[in-house]
Amino acid sequence: MTSLRKQLQHKIDLKTKPLGALGQLEKIALQLGMIQNTLAPELRKPAILVFAADHGLTDEGVSPYPKDVTWQMAMNFCTGGAAISVFCKQNDITLKVIDAGVDYDFPSGTPIIDAKVARGSRNMMLEPAMTAEECRQAMKQGAAFVRQEALAGCNTIGFGEMGIGNTSPSSLLMHRFLNLPIETCTGKGAGMEGEKLDHKTRVLKAVSKKYNPQTPEETLATFGGLEIAMMVGAILEAKKLDMVILIDGFIATAATLTAIQFEASVRENCLFCHASEEQGHQLMLDYLGAKPVLNLGMRLGEGSGAAVAYPVIKAAATFLNEMASFDEAGVSNKEENTEVQRS
Repeated sequence: MTSLRKQLQHKIDLKTKPLGALGQLEKIALQLGMIQNTLAPELRKPAILVFAADHGLTDEGVSPYPKDVTWQMAMNFCTGGAAISVFCKQNDITLKVIDAGVDYDFPSGTPIIDAKVARGSRNMMLEPAMTAEECRQAMKQGAAFVRQEALAGCNTIGFGEMGIGNTSPSSLLMHRFLNLPIETCTGKGAGMEGEKLDHKTRVLKAVSKKYNPQTPEETLATFGGLEIAMMVGAILEAKKLDMVILIDGFIATAATLTAIQFEASVRENCLFCHASEEQGHQLMLDYLGAKPVLNLGMRLGEGSGAAVAYPVIKAAATFLNEMASFDEAGVSNKEENTEVQRS
């Protein structure tokens, strides 16, 4: 244990409660302190960036929804009608919607940030999803948006996505990085069941057999999406800036898994906010050694799980900073039994 870790654990243990009585909140508090290198972590100006993009692979029938839903939902985020919108408003989280690659021209004056790299990724049945340059450009832009939030005083950031068909690239990235069968990594997404799910699985198998990228960047460019690449760059930058990173569900976790291929230490700053019902998510969480903050049966995406989990994460910092110790409260404590109770 590092000295700071020991000090944080000691501070947690001496709060007016039995050892471990606040359960996972104690582990979150410890992680927050380690991320911020302090005994008094503080969550400042939380923000969630939602990256939106379309996917050429939808031409192969891997989603029950038409790609027009991508731009329509992006507009819904901005007008306050989506789940991510209302949860961010409830919890005083800044929400920004970023066009990473939507196949639509948003009207001028729309509060959607234009960072369009291309009008969607390509159909992977025919060619790689992105060129190497498009992938790098998306990652750089994701990083720039995070720096912008950090300069505004944000130290806690989450990421969401909107992109019809984007569980497919996420499944492919999981398949490649974890070396698991496509069937294990592929879920119903927005509603693919029965024969439709079988078709989706067959398409992803064919795509996987078509390419053999060697590096993380090549793999992301081949199998990813513009919003996923932007999220990968954003996650890497948030780690560089020592920010608390709120990870949403299946797609955000696939982006995190990808970012970890570039920089393993990214994992230290990530709080995995919920367990998605999407098949494969729990396997990624297990691989990453992550216990999700919530398990509510959600599988919406958008960053919604991160927004809902934020008050719980804030509670961890609050108890660490404001809850009295036994000495402060004048309550008796047999501190010498700490190690016995922990064993």
